[in-house]
Amino acid sequence: MSNNQIDILFTENAVDVVSASILPAIGCGGECIFIGRTRPEDNATHGPLLALHYDCYQEMAEKELRTLAQEAINRFEIRHIRVTHSVGRVATNEASVVIAVASDHRDDAFTACRFMIDLLKQRVPIWKQEMWTDGTTWSEGAPLTTS
Repeated sequence: MSNNQIDILFTENAVDVVSASILPAIGCGGECIFIGRTRPEDNATHGPLLALHYDCYQEMAEKELRTLAQEAINRFEIRHIRVTHSVGRVATNEASVVIAVASDHRDDAFTACRFMIDLLKQRVPIWKQEMWTDGTTWSEGAPLTTS
């Protein structure tokens, strides 16, 4: 389909969920929005989490996100994908990533949204540093698990 669209955006600090969730009015029957937030947690050594700090090789990250989005379009019946990701500091309860997917049918939108976030975490060169009350640590991320 030549009318498929991909938007990849990076934003300084927290993602504005409302604007990142807007998809074009192109007659799709299903839209799925995934919001990833910094969740509050406590570390036995470093205390409460204050924020996450995201860093990336933006040119490579954008290229890989476009590749993933095209894979989703090819695999599912997707008409539009928008990925907005933070670079910089994201406090607890704030959004660091929003993935918005539009499709003719809801099942494809849900499946493609899950596909995008799972593979983003595996393949895209975005790193996060955890900022605790008593120091910082680098997150190693989690491997993709199948259910």
